Amino acid sequence: MISTILSAFTVPEIRKKIGFTALMLGLYRFGAHLTAPGVSASAAKQLSNSVAGSSGVLGFLNLFSGGALSQVAVFALGIMPYVTASIILQILTVVVPSLERLQKEGEVGQQRITQYTRYLTVGLAFGQSIGYVFLFHSLGSANNPIIPEFDLQHIFLIVMSLTAGTVLVMWMGELITQRGIGNGISLMIFASIVSRLPSAAQTWYTSTNQVFKVVLPFLVLAVVAGVVFVQEGQRRIPVQYAKRVIGRRMLSGTQSYLPLRVNMAGVIPVIFAASLMAFPPTVGQLIHTHWSQSLANFFSPSGWHYILGEALLIIVFTYFYTAVTFNPVDQAENLKKYGGFIPGVRPGRPTAEFLDRVLARLTFPGAIYLAFIAILPAIVYARSGVTFNFGGTSIIIVIGVALDTMKQLEAQLMMRNYEGFLKT
Repeated sequence: MISTILSAFTVPEIRKKIGFTALMLGLYRFGAHLTAPGVSASAAKQLSNSVAGSSGVLGFLNLFSGGALSQVAVFALGIMPYVTASIILQILTVVVPSLERLQKEGEVGQQRITQYTRYLTVGLAFGQSIGYVFLFHSLGSANNPIIPEFDLQHIFLIVMSLTAGTVLVMWMGELITQRGIGNGISLMIFASIVSRLPSAAQTWYTSTNQVFKVVLPFLVLAVVAGVVFVQEGQRRIPVQYAKRVIGRRMLSGTQSYLPLRVNMAGVIPVIFAASLMAFPPTVGQLIHTHWSQSLANFFSPSGWHYILGEALLIIVFTYFYTAVTFNPVDQAENLKKYGGFIPGVRPGRPTAEFLDRVLARLTFPGAIYLAFIAILPAIVYARSGVTFNFGGTSIIIVIGVALDTMKQLEAQLMMRNYEGFLKT
């Protein structure tokens, strides 16, 4: 890995892409510390100190914004509205026939879907901004309010600032994808999570629980090794292509394979489940009634009800999202269309049933793996009483983005050193 990174800096074009990516990520982190207009900087700093390291819903949401949410910064919403909009559009392509037709139209249809995703991102950011403004107002104290002048004019100013910040982050992420290295949206989430690593390390170092201090490094190494092992794990289904006649030439049959990943859904089920489980505590913080407080306490992030509920939702969403992203019927039709077949399985419907059966068996360990990694921080907190805000979900995202970025970097290097493959 180190040799790949050093080799990348020797190529001027790749070096420029890496520099552009670093510049965009630096601007993104700068906006995460720039307090939104109409917000008291001292009160925002006090809120940031109270939320930092919290195991509540704000602590979870603050992790994905890189600390910008607790500081009520311009980029407080981060890139999560765009991620949510992308997930919603991806699911709707299965339900809405017009979107499904657009998806099959190639690049033109994908551009239309991307445009719809941008519009939905603006709407989600606007709605979330309104909710956060009232949430921040309720969290402020009477002596030092977060929003000193809570009137319609200042509410509109803060909402528009947060919405514009999300649009700017979305544009920067797309620029990184086009002109930089890796997926821009994923890299921004990566930068937000990694920025919290120093505070997490400080929490571990200053902990008075000696067992926690000794066991945690080995636990983190075991989790990292397990995540890499499962992320790269796949079941290769052999595919045989029959002989074909093209013009006057007879092309012999070729052998290939269809890779089915163990964790085909990625980290999306974890984000889905965490978003749903975070809803009751959020309602409890916004609505100060007996029933809402009881609901929030029942689904407290440190309670067993929250842990079991999140684990079950992750398993359900893993199966659901895998079924959405991988259609065995379409795969079987594509194999039949290009003259491919799985040895020992008849083309058409039997192939689709075979792929569906293999995928169901393969998804189960992937779902259990995601659920275990996601609830591991809550289990550690319940046993040790120490909050560690760099948990299993963060490790899944960080390792996944790092592996994908390294693969793209290696692909860029391979494209510029192809002469060696042509020598005999």
